Amino acid sequence: MNTKAEKRKPYFANRELSWLKFNERVLEEAADKSVPLCERLSFLSIFQSNLDEFFMVRVGSLYDQMLVDRTAKDNKTGMTSREQLEAIFDASRILLQRKDIIYRECLRQLKEAAGVELVSFANILPEDKAYLENYFMEALLPLLSPQVIGKKQPFPFLTNKEIYAVVVLGTKNSDKLGIIPCSNHVFDRVVAVPSAPNRFILVEELILHYLPRVFERYTVKSKSLIRIIRNADIDVDEAFYDEDLDYRDSMERLIRVRKRLCPVRLEHSRVLDDTVIEKLRKELGLFPEQVFYSEAPLEMSFLFQVQDMLREHREFFYERRVPQMPGTFLENRSVMEQIEEKDQLLSYPYESMKPFLRLLKEAGNNENVVSIRMTLYRVAKNSQIVEALIDAAENGKEVVVLVELRARFDEENNIEWSRRLEEAGCRIIYGIDHIKVHSKLCLITYKKEDGIHHITQIGTGNYNEKTAKLYTDLSLMTADEKIGEEAAEVFHALCLAQLVEHSKYLLVAPKCLQDKVLFMMNEEIGKAKLGKEGYIGLKMNALTDRTIIDKLVEASRAGVKIDLIIRGICCLIPGVPGYTDNVRVISVVGRFLEHSRIYIFGKTDEANCKVYISSADFMTRNTTKRVEVAVPILDKEIKERVTGMFQLILRDNVKARILKKDGNYFHPQNAEVQLNSQEYFYALAYQNVDME
Repeated sequence: MNTKAEKRKPYFANRELSWLKFNERVLEEAADKSVPLCERLSFLSIFQSNLDEFFMVRVGSLYDQMLVDRTAKDNKTGMTSREQLEAIFDASRILLQRKDIIYRECLRQLKEAAGVELVSFANILPEDKAYLENYFMEALLPLLSPQVIGKKQPFPFLTNKEIYAVVVLGTKNSDKLGIIPCSNHVFDRVVAVPSAPNRFILVEELILHYLPRVFERYTVKSKSLIRIIRNADIDVDEAFYDEDLDYRDSMERLIRVRKRLCPVRLEHSRVLDDTVIEKLRKELGLFPEQVFYSEAPLEMSFLFQVQDMLREHREFFYERRVPQMPGTFLENRSVMEQIEEKDQLLSYPYESMKPFLRLLKEAGNNENVVSIRMTLYRVAKNSQIVEALIDAAENGKEVVVLVELRARFDEENNIEWSRRLEEAGCRIIYGIDHIKVHSKLCLITYKKEDGIHHITQIGTGNYNEKTAKLYTDLSLMTADEKIGEEAAEVFHALCLAQLVEHSKYLLVAPKCLQDKVLFMMNEEIGKAKLGKEGYIGLKMNALTDRTIIDKLVEASRAGVKIDLIIRGICCLIPGVPGYTDNVRVISVVGRFLEHSRIYIFGKTDEANCKVYISSADFMTRNTTKRVEVAVPILDKEIKERVTGMFQLILRDNVKARILKKDGNYFHPQNAEVQLNSQEYFYALAYQNVDME
């Protein structure tokens, strides 16, 4: 009989705890004194927003799972939902304590270096106090909506991620609880203090201080600021799809419902009496371990306003970098003609997205172009890409756009764009029930004298001009008809709400990606068993697919050398004797979000080395539950470029961390010349322009 301990494999890491280690690496960037001061503030805010989303999605999902089936276990570590939640809460508490320390240190440096100070009423000058009191009475008090909790005034609904002031009010008979929302789009979060420039106070602290002016008939016994995070994990297909509603209307209803799901975390910024915490906890339906104390402000987005105060201090920011025009494109020639001559690769954010935008605009105006088909997952608020599609439709082109309305937290933006596209004459499709379309695929079909031709663009990142300046991604544009014809099959299937069952060149999830990846891994295992050198190199955001992980372990045990560049979650632990001796794992967390996905099978100096770029991480949701597309790199020069990029990132010893067999990440310890891969690629992009 197998015991619980025997079922666990020593090379598996828990997905949720691995993600928290990723966010810890983000927090380390906020503490790194080699990072410019204002950029460290950005990492603090990113850390907090990351953690909020993690609780909304992953913790919310585990909480629901625990309520439905207490015996359900993680398929890698055997941890129950309850055990995972307990571990998450413990790890999060430690991270939040570190965040408080790092925040205090950043504020201290801001004051010393630039005179920027977030003040409190403990150290405020008399003249400032008079000004703030007047400001509160005239600008804030008329806009506040206080509530005293009682039999006739039940506990109010608290909005997700909003800040509230809570107060214990003394009366003759018993204490009562008062609550005031501190988030209001009318007044500013950051309030200037007049005695000196760059001194300010947060509006919630101002409201908290003057609570006695709000509750004048009561005795204020204690007070604090609180903030809750609500579960946001909803399966739209199973829970909210209504055949009587338009799909967009169903999604709008989902958004409304999601805002009211149960809380999963409560934070407070002042020490409160245990009875008050207990009352809040019970009203919100939380366990004691879901309550967190924070010395730092409960919401960090105001730090971006602090950055704006310091724009003249260039030393507090990263050196300005601008995406460069790639030297492979000529400005005075047709983009379509240049792609017909040779495959083209764009590397964001080092190179500009402009050639792709030019391609769309040119296709929209080219009389030979018949259609433009495209998948949209996340797009910018003011999307030039969508505008180009609208222009093409208005020029009489057939424009078919799959808009994925289930892109989490981007639903409202995508709903609005889908309406605008439809109004312009584009044909809108929404994909397949229970299967998100996450691929980054664009197909331009046009006629020439010798027949129908295609230009296909396949990328690793979204069609989003904003993130193309912040995320590292790759975008291939090719006129290869083998690729174009299979891309056309993908769109044909999507239009019929079907899945691609077979493919020869493209890897198309959920039916034709995982199995082909396993086949190519088996080829490398076969080489190793024959005494040859087998090699697998993977770069992606996350690795959680157990089937693929088991195959990587099999490959390692056979002697295949495996290099993994995994930015975030990695459920495979390297260096475990007898299992993952031949696996190396690094994570790069730096100025730009590493987002490109690269698959390499075979040594890069071999002619038969296979190289792909893809929209898919090796997570079960990507490989078996989404439409994803990976494209082979067939052009020799581009293949050498992509594999060269991969090998250079492996040498990063500034922003890379190495995952050790104990499950922890460490900076490389060596005497080599420092190499920051992201800075290297940007310097190379500038150099290539200068050489033209």
